[in-house]
Amino acid sequence: MTEQAKIINLGCRLNAYEADVMAGHARDAGLTDTVVINTCAVTNDAVAESRRMVRKAKRENPDAMIVVTGCAAQIDPTAFAAMKDVDRVIGNHEKMSPHTFDPDTLAASEPIRVNDIMSVTETAPQFMGSGNQILNKSQSRTRAFLQVQNGCDHRCTFCIIPYGRGNSRSVPAGEVVGSVKSLVAQGYKEVVLTGVDLSSWGGDLPAQPPLGDLVRRVLKLVPDLPRLRLSSIDPAEVDDVLFDLLIHEPRMTPYLHISLQAGDDMILKRMKRRHSRAQAVELCANLKSARPDFTFGADIIAGFPTEDEIMFANSLSVIDEIGIQWLHVFPYSAREGTPAAKIPPVNGAVVKARAKTLRDEGARVKAAHLASRIGDTDIALFEDTGLGRLPDFSMIKVDNPPAAGSLANVAVTGADSETLQGCVIEEAQSERSERQGL
Repeated sequence: MTEQAKIINLGCRLNAYEADVMAGHARDAGLTDTVVINTCAVTNDAVAESRRMVRKAKRENPDAMIVVTGCAAQIDPTAFAAMKDVDRVIGNHEKMSPHTFDPDTLAASEPIRVNDIMSVTETAPQFMGSGNQILNKSQSRTRAFLQVQNGCDHRCTFCIIPYGRGNSRSVPAGEVVGSVKSLVAQGYKEVVLTGVDLSSWGGDLPAQPPLGDLVRRVLKLVPDLPRLRLSSIDPAEVDDVLFDLLIHEPRMTPYLHISLQAGDDMILKRMKRRHSRAQAVELCANLKSARPDFTFGADIIAGFPTEDEIMFANSLSVIDEIGIQWLHVFPYSAREGTPAAKIPPVNGAVVKARAKTLRDEGARVKAAHLASRIGDTDIALFEDTGLGRLPDFSMIKVDNPPAAGSLANVAVTGADSETLQGCVIEEAQSERSERQGL
């Protein structure tokens, strides 16, 4: 019995977007009896999980072709090709081409087809010759993730990802606008711009426009887009235009995920980050002062090599100082091939304990924020889980939720440590107009 190709995704939002694109390519090509594992390489644990998923996929699909792609496969293709369960290894650039998923092409392909990622200049081959229609064919009808940038020109000492993604490449603004228009026409109410180093968008384009120029152009040329959100931003690279849009444009969600990594200046320096603690705190304080409903997400690494108790305390205190409601904590894991892997590590038990302390503080700040929202009214975008996403990234649970992809006015009546509770007041005006055919 033939079965439709399956995509198993690990890792970041960009990987999730690319998994959707691959699923569309595989479906359009009629690819069957194939499992594609889209791997992650951000930590050693992520690579180990990718290998576990390969073995699991083969156990559950013994007759299927197993194809491995993604960052871990790009960085070390021979290691994955050596696994007895793996039939093909495909590079990060190759995985975005429709031709790759043609059944005859895949069957005749060499075991490893991985380009030198540093030689790639094209940003998003899934755009080419498609009229942008290939985008998001398999995304759920709620939020749409749109890749506008790939790769990274920076070399943080803990990070292996540039070797899996290559140098920074930007999708031209005109193609981005066309894609957003297509997404809105398909019924999406929120678009999330994403990339490996989103803040660097435009650096490789003529005149080197900043990200704020792209955001302004999207908002101006796609007036029917209700919401625009950014995936993750380097706090050192928020240009003046982008800052102005974040505080004055109501269609920009009052939420920013910052790539913080640490709250101690010496650790930031040893990570080779481009911002200081003070810059990150000041940015968030200025956004919050101008737009009080602003909330923040951030990544913090626990136990980076040489981190002592004072340095750790600085990272811990920055959570409350900024007010990081949506915290992602990563216990440091040495990644072979990075400079930080050569620095004497912090004791593993200490790293684990510090990660827990950071998560506990993040949970406290999040719970306090959710409690503060009781009594508010807002507009929720409902997902296929039945939960609604508010502009500030909070989730709300209501009785009898509207259809997935719908916007509705909601009243917040309660909260627990993870989710708001409330009720739908009425459909948002745009939903009523759409239903009535206006």
